[in-house]
Amino acid sequence: MKKRLQGAMTALITPFKNGKLDEEKYAQLIKRQIQNNIDVVVPVGTTGESATLSHEEHRRCIEIAVDTCKGTNAKVMAGAGSNATWEAVGIAEFAQKHGADGILSVTPYYNKPMQEGLYQHYKALAEAVDIPVLLYNVPGRTGCDLLPETIFRLFNDCPNVFGVKEATGSIERCVDLLAHEPNLSVISGDDAINYPILSNGGLGVISVTSNIMPNKIAELTHAALSGDFHEAKRINDKLYTMNKILFCESNPIPIKAAMYIAGLLDTLEYRLPLTAPSKENMKRIEEVIKQYDIKGF
Repeated sequence: MKKRLQGAMTALITPFKNGKLDEEKYAQLIKRQIQNNIDVVVPVGTTGESATLSHEEHRRCIEIAVDTCKGTNAKVMAGAGSNATWEAVGIAEFAQKHGADGILSVTPYYNKPMQEGLYQHYKALAEAVDIPVLLYNVPGRTGCDLLPETIFRLFNDCPNVFGVKEATGSIERCVDLLAHEPNLSVISGDDAINYPILSNGGLGVISVTSNIMPNKIAELTHAALSGDFHEAKRINDKLYTMNKILFCESNPIPIKAAMYIAGLLDTLEYRLPLTAPSKENMKRIEEVIKQYDIKGF
């Protein structure tokens, strides 16, 4: 049986203060996730603006996440994605050495490798570490689609590749994956369809929305995994408006704005080329936030 990470997982945002990583706030945000029953935190994924962090900042985020989760039930799945295989391998090795429980690795972006290149990329990554590896397919952001045949090949050839974070937005793709490989862990990477993916046999979610509402994402996921699909759907439907507004501009622009409005962030800062939402969208986000009960620290 493969080791795997599953359940309610949060794609953590990265807080900045005066242009630098706000380490104190980052730890505080992670503690809030733990207190609200999140099973796994995912530092420095794409929601964490990893593409604009320095290598030192990337490593520091992993260190803070591991150190904050130590002695709790929460696990850490560290982001280790790059369009350079050597760089992804280096991050993965660092994460394992510091005590991360697993690795999430997005497909290489921009350079558009063929399926054989994707296979070789992930195989090299998986062979470099012993901890579980979750593939991450989000072609709308990367311009690269990791096809089912390549996923199955990696799952069968690499003992520590246990599944895929599925963010194509296609329910048919999720059905295809589990119909052909029922032991594969399919993890939702699209909050709007968390419930459909879980009800089809998905084993968890990696959520953007749980940055602001971790308690509800945890309740939804745990309900589905315990077989209470009626309750899971009720929560998913209730969260629909929030899920929708959090993608009114490129992620993580809206989620950081929402957290700032809700008082969870002291400053609203991004790394260029990301910028704050338009005035119109900021107002829309404010109106949606008023509709929900958001737990503070």
